[in-house]
Amino acid sequence: MRTLTLLGIVSALLVSGTVPSAAADSATSAENTVDAYVDAFATPGVAAAVISRGGVDLIVRGRDGAGRAITSETPFRIASMSKSMTATAIMLLVQDEGLDLDDRVIDRLPEFTMVDARHADITIRQLLSHTSGLGLQTNDEFALPAPRTTRAVVAELRERRLAAEPGARFEYHNTNYTLAARIVEVVSGQSLDDFLRQRLFVPLGMLDSRSVDACDQGTDEVAPGFSVVLGFAYVMPEMPGRCGGNGGVVSTLADMVKWLRFNQGDIGAFLLNSNLLDELHAVQPGTDSYALGWQRSVPDDSSASGAVSHGGTLATFTGSMAFEPETGTAAVVLTNGVGSPGELTQNLIDEAEGVSAKPYENPLDTANSILLGLVVLALILLLVTALRAPRWAVRIHAARRPRLWLRMIPLTLVIVAGLFIPLTPALLGGSMNWQYWVIDVWLFPLLDLLGVVLVLGGTSALVSRIVALRVVPARLRGRRQVESVGSARLSHARET
Repeated sequence: MRTLTLLGIVSALLVSGTVPSAAADSATSAENTVDAYVDAFATPGVAAAVISRGGVDLIVRGRDGAGRAITSETPFRIASMSKSMTATAIMLLVQDEGLDLDDRVIDRLPEFTMVDARHADITIRQLLSHTSGLGLQTNDEFALPAPRTTRAVVAELRERRLAAEPGARFEYHNTNYTLAARIVEVVSGQSLDDFLRQRLFVPLGMLDSRSVDACDQGTDEVAPGFSVVLGFAYVMPEMPGRCGGNGGVVSTLADMVKWLRFNQGDIGAFLLNSNLLDELHAVQPGTDSYALGWQRSVPDDSSASGAVSHGGTLATFTGSMAFEPETGTAAVVLTNGVGSPGELTQNLIDEAEGVSAKPYENPLDTANSILLGLVVLALILLLVTALRAPRWAVRIHAARRPRLWLRMIPLTLVIVAGLFIPLTPALLGGSMNWQYWVIDVWLFPLLDLLGVVLVLGGTSALVSRIVALRVVPARLRGRRQVESVGSARLSHARET
């Protein structure tokens, strides 16, 4: 490890200007754009950089989950931006180990098997371009408990089927990149973390970057991220998940600047053949805009090459990176909360090129405001229903045809709705997963809160009515007996 560190230091010295410092005055516009983003999304911590021909502007704001000020050396989980690194690892094997992108996966990874015989036709290129046929409908990669290693994720596929014919369509599916990571491990004989550090991170001077297999796997350096609801940010551990190869890299702003400059061809040319680097950024067969670990935008002007970008989203960290091949302008954004970092990245690039930034809108605030309103309304209505159960029972008892079972249906439906409402994200994705009661604790906590209020409040109101139906008639009978005795005594008194 000391040898690798020394190599990284030497490499960093050789690639001059890897992370140039920028004067605060030249970054005023970028700083205002970052501040506007922080205001819109209540983001606890942001580290952003703008790369242009004039140098690099670094902007940092806020704190990490341990309360420390964000700097360019603060570690972040970079989520799906990790895919660009896994794809590059594959390209290094193509360059040095005789691997071919169109090799069948089973020929390079014999342990990969599925009950669907079509899996034998999947190629490495299809994994990296998300055209393998793997999909969420037949492989719920958010199911808990999540496997902790790439080997375990591959083993999990043994009982699964493909959602489509290999090469037939594009479907973004993280498991593709876990399979690619496992290929790197089997072919190289190293863990993905060791391979990336030895072959990419250290040579590029990215000495603070590493890769983990589980989304919530801790490291000594990275602090927890945040959940943010209606402007209130609170520290949360990362949600368990399968991140090996597809979202497990932990890095810093300084390191990510180097990663962008490598992909722009500015540094590290000795690492990867330029043709292979270009292939990483080229739109692949079967996709409209996806390359290999990168997204390629399709510009209105056919003469332009289109921006190369990729975002990353975990439960408590989000980020985005992009560069314009035509102008050389690039930007990277790392945050430790929810939001829309792709918008910030694009605004930073636009402003660097003289285009006005677009205003930010936070749809999560709108959705959470509606959910909070529904929670309060449901709580009030169900509380009033429970408290007024005796009056309701009196009216029902006075009715000639009470039809009690029909009158219980509305509250029963409220309870059933409460059970299913937290599953909304899963249902929208085409699956039925009761584990979303747990997953929503990170993603949509107010959905869980609404579900709890409907289930508990509806049950309370229903039980209150059932009890009232049993108690109130007895009270009424007792009252009538008392009234009857009183009337008899009054009549007797009048007679006498």
